[in-house]
Amino acid sequence: MNNANLVEKISIPYAEALLEIAKDSNLLEETKKDLSVIYEALSDSKDLQLFLANPLLEINAKKSMIDRLFKNKVNQIILNFLFVLIDKRRISILQSVIDKYFELVYKLESVTVVELTTSIEFNQSQTSNLIEKIKIIGNTKNIKLITNIDLNLMAGFILKIGSKVIDTSLLGKLKQISLYLNTN
Repeated sequence: MNNANLVEKISIPYAEALLEIAKDSNLLEETKKDLSVIYEALSDSKDLQLFLANPLLEINAKKSMIDRLFKNKVNQIILNFLFVLIDKRRISILQSVIDKYFELVYKLESVTVVELTTSIEFNQSQTSNLIEKIKIIGNTKNIKLITNIDLNLMAGFILKIGSKVIDTSLLGKLKQISLYLNTN
């Protein structure tokens, strides 16, 4: 089992526990917002990631940092959850726990997560049209669209819906042609 699979496997019980707490406290929406704030802070700061992942640092130093960063930004339940992760020495997998939490919430809310990769940012009209088409094709009502920009695509876009990939990019077409020419 590689490290990524191990982290994912360890993250699941923590995400499930947090989901149960959020449901029992009727704080699903607030918890999603709070975890988004934390995830963004971690994504924006490599130093924070390294600080929390450092096994040599004191637990109280990590708790103090988390308290200062998030005390007035997130619910006390989330803050306590972060403290539990620190006490259990699992704070280094926080981003994975948050990812798993969102997967569980989306499943609970019957939300289909769609990842869109384009070379340019879609405007509001294009995004709305795409979401409507995905709803029809996927026979779903709730779509969570995650947009990524990849300048290497040159033109077109790539859609990932679960395990399905729809590649309309110029780069994808060139790869298909290359594979076809190499096999003949």
